[in-house]
Amino acid sequence: MADISIRKVAKSYGKTSVVEALDLDIHSGEFIVVLGPSGCGKSTLLRMIAGLEEISAGDIAIDGTIVNRLEPRERGCAMVFQNYALYPHMSVADNMGYALKVAGVAKAERLARIGRVAETLGLTALLDRRPAQLSGGQRQRVAMGRAMIREPKVFLFDEPLSNLDAKLRVQMRIEIRKLHNRLSATSIFVTHDQVEAMTLADRIVVMNAGKVEQIGTPLEIWHRPASRFVAGFVGMPPMNLLEATVETETRVRLADGTPIDTPPLALRPGAAVVIGIRAEDVRVGAAVNDPGLVLAVDFVEQLGAAALVHGRFGGHDFVVTAPAALAEGAPEGLALGIDPPALHLFDPATGRRLATANDAAALARPTALAPTA
Repeated sequence: MADISIRKVAKSYGKTSVVEALDLDIHSGEFIVVLGPSGCGKSTLLRMIAGLEEISAGDIAIDGTIVNRLEPRERGCAMVFQNYALYPHMSVADNMGYALKVAGVAKAERLARIGRVAETLGLTALLDRRPAQLSGGQRQRVAMGRAMIREPKVFLFDEPLSNLDAKLRVQMRIEIRKLHNRLSATSIFVTHDQVEAMTLADRIVVMNAGKVEQIGTPLEIWHRPASRFVAGFVGMPPMNLLEATVETETRVRLADGTPIDTPPLALRPGAAVVIGIRAEDVRVGAAVNDPGLVLAVDFVEQLGAAALVHGRFGGHDFVVTAPAALAEGAPEGLALGIDPPALHLFDPATGRRLATANDAAALARPTALAPTA
């Protein structure tokens, strides 16, 4: 295990900045997920930690030693790539043991370690096969075994599940988390899939355009998104975000004039604000105080026990989670109930979260993620 300290680390190609002055402390044995859209700099950050990309500015320290000028093999890191990066002409056993062979480890010790790791990952029966004879999930386990066999201080995962089908992604997520728990290793996992981030991470680092938007536990990210970007990126479906104008301390009006009650606001009447609410936090079809809150239904996504109902509300596209039977029988409109404690508020100019008195209580609410492919 190893602590990792990242101080003002930046990466640029000429005048193009990819990562901007990033600070991050990773504790020994922690599972960190770096989450963000394509091109946000997350894989570049991982490769700088591994030593595969040169740092333009700042320092990276592993176990207190600055590693900026160390070769990748000297950093104590092992990387699992998106495309597996296996040698096609070698057997599973040879792929897993190649790094040990290059390092001059005796054959008997090499075979013993291959055997132990293969048993842990369920690869014992596949040791004589070549990569072309394996499924995608089996190849990914071989790639993980090749990393494990080096007994590294740090595991680095670069979108390792993106080439797998939906069922295998779920299985491999479970295997990776179990492996982490068993080895107590320090792990950094890069992904654009927010479900992977929520289910795997001890803490999530949300990146956007080379910058860190938020660092926090999955519950903190979910219940208190620090910015409009985080609110719209984390969640399936994404959070509903509605532009509004402050009317009173506890009420705003949407673009079409629809009034919405809010937690107490420290904003003057007439100020612009963005309100956010997750699909599962809207009461649907129940008796509501204001019959004017109605979703004009466009279409329904049936998910089995529940459904996602898409439509228009307050002059915006809007989606809610509803019981499957109710959604099936709601062809034109659904009555909505929106409780002030469920609302998130953002500054439309900066995109940053506006704190409310409900933030502390929000962390006690359970997290719900809709099924995803």
